[in-house]
Amino acid sequence: MTVPMVSRGARLVTQHPHLMANYARAEINIVRGEGVYLFDESGNGYIDMVAGLAVVALGHAHPRIARAIADQAATLVHCSNLYHHEPAGTLADRLAELSGFDAVFFCNSGTEANEGAIKLARKFAWRKGEKERTTILAANGSFHGRTFGALAATDSPAYKEGFEPLPGGFAFTPFNDIDALSAAIDDRTAAFIVEPVQGESGVLPATPEFLAAARDFCTQRGALLIFDEVQCGMGRLGRLLASQLYEVQPDAFTLAKSLANGLPIGALIVRGDAATSLKPGDHGTTFGGSPVPAAAALEHLAIRDVLDLDAHVEAVGALLRNELRSIAHQWPDVFEGPRGHGLMLGLPVREGHKAADFVPRALDFGLIINAAGRNTLRFVPPLIISPEECREAMARLRATISATLAA
Repeated sequence: MTVPMVSRGARLVTQHPHLMANYARAEINIVRGEGVYLFDESGNGYIDMVAGLAVVALGHAHPRIARAIADQAATLVHCSNLYHHEPAGTLADRLAELSGFDAVFFCNSGTEANEGAIKLARKFAWRKGEKERTTILAANGSFHGRTFGALAATDSPAYKEGFEPLPGGFAFTPFNDIDALSAAIDDRTAAFIVEPVQGESGVLPATPEFLAAARDFCTQRGALLIFDEVQCGMGRLGRLLASQLYEVQPDAFTLAKSLANGLPIGALIVRGDAATSLKPGDHGTTFGGSPVPAAAALEHLAIRDVLDLDAHVEAVGALLRNELRSIAHQWPDVFEGPRGHGLMLGLPVREGHKAADFVPRALDFGLIINAAGRNTLRFVPPLIISPEECREAMARLRATISATLAA
């Protein structure tokens, strides 16, 4: 598909005055999507390098996903978790098979999955009689969600301002600092929760040595190791799970975002003794694992089986990294070299320039990009993006950069 660049004057933006103003929405009104493209109400097309915040891994309006959703919606939409139903049960079986883990809890989002992980860690220690083992340790720069428990495990004052007091029992340790981590994990630590790649902080990968050390320390000292793979899981790094890329097995991990390719679902996946920590009444959710998003997630996994998506992500991710490296060389005073894995890449912006300045200008060139923390342009496109679409996106990014710097 060839989609021309657009100009600001060609964009209409319908206003929606009754939406709560807790989002700084871009001046664009999206009406449909197809593959790696989004289209606004004026018919302008945009290459989407954000994918709904790393959500639509298989692209917009994937026909097989749409058909699975429609078929399930015509059969059973909801019955609650008071009963068994096939989509959730089959999805749990499939995730357990793919991960080698033992039990799955479904919810509606990444933050809920992390809330479940926090509760599971404390309950696991409590059931073992270790009632003083309550501390949830997280890394500096972390982002685990916006509900109160997940927010307490998030290391960003900006997200917390005005919401204190937050729940207690949380501590932080420097990311990628093995000595500090060793000092932080003790007999009061219930779990260390960590993102293998910190997305909201600006696409900062953990080192293999840091995650391996985390595994060793948690094993030796009786704490759980939890990977937050909400953003970096489901194939984004070139493996289905980030733990598979790093070859470090946590005790639990969380998924959400792209699991159902756009429908709300989150999952907490647990192995070993911790998998039986939550008993009836300990935790729950009305909509978690409902039939329609579960059916979409099952179809997503089935599509992965025939696409060899991991090899594609590795190849196109390498192309995108090279393009971003070339851009950093072209404007060395503006950008540092890229970082990340697979199709989760960041282009750091140097002091004196703002990543956020490039985002609205990119719309004029038919490109959707995103700025993440620490002044970084974040690239998390649909995993099905082709080499040609990737090169076209980078051509539009170069035009965006030139226009922004000239303004």
